[in-house]
Amino acid sequence: MAEPRVPGSGGDRHLELPCGNSIDPHEIDLGMREYACPCGASHAVVTDVHPPSRFFPESLVAVLRETIEPADEFEEFGTPHLLGVVMEEFPEKVRTYDASDDGAVGYAMLWMTDFDARRLHEIVVELVVELMEHAVSHADDDTAISEFETQMLEFDVAEFVDQYRRQREFESEHDRAL
Repeated sequence: MAEPRVPGSGGDRHLELPCGNSIDPHEIDLGMREYACPCGASHAVVTDVHPPSRFFPESLVAVLRETIEPADEFEEFGTPHLLGVVMEEFPEKVRTYDASDDGAVGYAMLWMTDFDARRLHEIVVELVVELMEHAVSHADDDTAISEFETQMLEFDVAEFVDQYRRQREFESEHDRAL
Protein backbone atom coordinates (compact mmCIF):
# COMPACT_ATOMS: atom_id res chain seq x y z
CA MET A 1 0.00 0.00 0.00
CA ALA A 2 1.31 3.45 -0.90
CA GLU A 3 2.24 5.85 1.89
CA PRO A 4 0.53 9.24 1.88
CA ARG A 5 2.96 12.15 1.54
CA VAL A 6 3.14 15.86 0.81
CA PRO A 7 3.31 16.54 -2.95
CA GLY A 8 6.93 16.91 -3.97
CA SER A 9 8.22 15.36 -0.77
CA GLY A 10 9.46 12.15 -2.31
CA GLY A 11 12.34 11.33 -4.55
CA ASP A 12 15.97 12.24 -4.42
CA ARG A 13 16.15 15.84 -3.18
CA HIS A 14 19.55 17.36 -3.45
CA LEU A 15 21.28 20.38 -4.83
CA GLU A 16 24.89 20.10 -5.88
CA LEU A 17 26.73 23.21 -4.75
CA PRO A 18 29.43 24.92 -6.85
CA CYS A 19 32.07 23.40 -4.53
CA GLY A 20 30.87 19.87 -5.37
CA ASN A 21 29.14 19.14 -2.05
CA SER A 22 25.41 18.45 -2.01
CA ILE A 23 22.67 19.72 0.25
CA ASP A 24 19.05 18.78 0.82
CA PRO A 25 17.15 21.99 -0.10
CA HIS A 26 14.86 21.32 2.87
CA GLU A 27 17.78 22.35 5.12
CA ILE A 28 17.37 25.93 3.84
CA ASP A 29 14.95 28.10 5.79
CA LEU A 30 13.53 31.39 4.58
CA GLY A 31 15.65 33.48 6.96
CA MET A 32 18.92 31.94 5.80
CA ARG A 33 21.30 34.22 3.89
CA GLU A 34 24.41 32.04 3.98
CA TYR A 35 25.14 28.33 4.27
CA ALA A 36 28.24 27.23 6.20
CA CYS A 37 29.39 24.37 3.99
CA PRO A 38 31.45 21.39 5.14
CA CYS A 39 33.96 22.42 2.44
CA GLY A 40 34.85 25.39 4.65
CA ALA A 41 33.24 28.04 2.46
CA SER A 42 30.12 30.09 3.07
CA HIS A 43 27.68 29.98 0.17
CA ALA A 44 25.16 32.77 -0.34
CA VAL A 45 21.54 31.63 -0.16
CA VAL A 46 18.79 33.45 -2.04
CA THR A 47 15.18 32.41 -2.54
CA ASP A 48 12.51 33.91 -4.73
CA VAL A 49 10.73 35.20 -1.62
CA HIS A 50 13.71 37.41 -0.72
CA PRO A 51 12.83 40.91 -1.98
CA PRO A 52 15.19 42.89 -4.24
CA SER A 53 15.47 45.30 -1.30
CA ARG A 54 17.86 42.73 0.14
CA PHE A 55 20.37 44.33 -2.25
CA PHE A 56 19.02 47.86 -2.90
CA PRO A 57 16.91 50.51 -1.18
CA GLU A 58 13.20 50.38 -1.98
CA SER A 59 13.49 53.67 -3.91
CA LEU A 60 15.91 52.08 -6.40
CA VAL A 61 13.84 48.89 -6.56
CA ALA A 62 10.83 51.06 -7.49
CA VAL A 63 12.84 52.70 -10.30
CA LEU A 64 14.01 49.31 -11.59
CA ARG A 65 10.44 47.98 -11.53
CA GLU A 66 9.18 51.08 -13.32
CA THR A 67 11.81 51.00 -16.07
CA ILE A 68 12.39 47.27 -16.65
CA GLU A 69 9.60 45.29 -18.23
CA PRO A 70 10.26 41.57 -17.76
CA ALA A 71 9.98 39.40 -20.85
CA ASP A 72 8.92 36.37 -18.82
CA GLU A 73 6.03 35.13 -16.69
CA PHE A 74 6.80 37.54 -13.84
CA GLU A 75 4.64 40.64 -13.56
CA GLU A 76 7.46 42.85 -12.32
CA PHE A 77 11.22 43.02 -11.99
CA GLY A 78 12.41 41.12 -8.92
CA THR A 79 14.93 38.87 -7.27
CA PRO A 80 14.73 36.14 -9.96
CA HIS A 81 15.88 38.73 -12.51
CA LEU A 82 18.77 39.88 -10.32
CA LEU A 83 19.97 36.31 -9.87
CA GLY A 84 19.44 35.66 -13.57
CA VAL A 85 21.92 38.44 -14.35
CA VAL A 86 24.39 36.91 -11.88
CA MET A 87 23.92 33.48 -13.51
CA GLU A 88 24.60 34.94 -16.96
CA GLU A 89 27.86 36.44 -15.74
CA PHE A 90 28.95 33.53 -13.50
CA PRO A 91 27.18 30.36 -14.72
CA GLU A 92 29.62 28.00 -13.02
CA LYS A 93 29.31 29.82 -9.67
CA VAL A 94 25.53 29.59 -9.17
CA ARG A 95 23.33 26.55 -8.60
CA THR A 96 19.55 26.55 -8.61
CA TYR A 97 16.83 24.34 -7.21
CA ASP A 98 13.27 24.49 -8.56
CA ALA A 99 10.98 23.87 -5.61
CA SER A 100 7.77 24.96 -7.32
CA ASP A 101 6.30 21.45 -6.87
CA ASP A 102 7.56 21.09 -3.30
CA GLY A 103 5.00 22.24 -0.75
CA ALA A 104 7.35 21.67 2.17
CA VAL A 105 9.89 24.49 1.74
CA GLY A 106 8.10 27.86 1.48
CA TYR A 107 9.87 29.04 -1.67
CA ALA A 108 9.61 28.18 -5.35
CA MET A 109 13.21 28.86 -6.38
CA LEU A 110 16.51 28.59 -4.54
CA TRP A 111 19.89 29.93 -5.65
CA MET A 112 23.15 29.06 -3.91
CA THR A 113 26.43 30.58 -4.99
CA ASP A 114 30.13 29.95 -4.71
CA PHE A 115 30.32 33.46 -3.21
CA ASP A 116 29.49 34.37 0.36
CA ALA A 117 26.49 36.66 0.91
CA ARG A 118 28.53 39.86 1.07
CA ARG A 119 30.42 39.14 -2.16
CA LEU A 120 27.16 38.22 -3.90
CA HIS A 121 25.74 41.56 -2.75
CA GLU A 122 28.69 43.39 -4.32
CA ILE A 123 28.30 41.43 -7.57
CA VAL A 124 24.58 42.22 -7.80
CA VAL A 125 25.29 45.94 -7.28
CA GLU A 126 28.14 45.91 -9.84
CA LEU A 127 25.95 44.20 -12.45
CA VAL A 128 22.99 46.54 -11.93
CA VAL A 129 25.33 49.54 -12.21
CA GLU A 130 26.59 48.08 -15.52
CA LEU A 131 22.98 47.70 -16.73
CA MET A 132 22.26 51.29 -15.73
CA GLU A 133 25.40 52.53 -17.52
CA HIS A 134 24.34 50.66 -20.64
CA ALA A 135 20.83 52.13 -20.48
CA VAL A 136 22.12 55.67 -19.91
CA SER A 137 24.55 55.33 -22.83
CA HIS A 138 21.53 55.08 -25.13
CA ALA A 139 20.04 58.33 -23.87
CA ASP A 140 19.81 61.30 -26.21
CA ASP A 141 20.89 63.67 -23.45
CA ASP A 142 24.69 64.13 -23.39
CA THR A 143 24.45 66.08 -20.14
CA ALA A 144 22.64 63.20 -18.42
CA ILE A 145 25.21 60.73 -19.74
CA SER A 146 28.10 62.86 -18.51
CA GLU A 147 26.48 63.45 -15.11
CA PHE A 148 25.81 59.73 -14.66
CA GLU A 149 29.40 58.83 -15.62
CA THR A 150 30.73 61.38 -13.12
CA GLN A 151 28.54 59.98 -10.35
CA MET A 152 29.63 56.43 -11.15
CA LEU A 153 33.31 57.43 -10.88
CA GLU A 154 32.58 58.53 -7.31
CA PHE A 155 30.45 55.46 -6.47
CA ASP A 156 32.22 52.92 -4.27
CA VAL A 157 30.45 49.55 -4.49
CA ALA A 158 32.16 48.10 -1.41
CA GLU A 159 31.30 51.14 0.70
CA PHE A 160 27.67 51.10 -0.52
CA VAL A 161 27.37 47.41 0.39
CA ASP A 162 28.94 47.98 3.82
CA GLN A 163 26.60 50.87 4.63
CA TYR A 164 23.52 49.16 3.25
CA ARG A 165 24.20 45.93 5.13
CA ARG A 166 24.75 47.87 8.38
CA GLN A 167 21.45 49.70 7.89
CA ARG A 168 19.61 46.49 7.02
CA GLU A 169 21.07 44.63 10.02
CA PHE A 170 22.01 41.53 8.02
CA GLU A 171 23.40 39.85 11.12
CA SER A 172 19.87 38.70 11.95
CA GLU A 173 17.32 36.73 9.99
CA HIS A 174 14.88 39.49 10.94
CA ASP A 175 16.50 42.18 8.76
CA ARG A 176 14.16 44.82 7.48
CA ALA A 177 13.74 46.90 4.35
CA LEU A 178 14.52 50.59 4.44
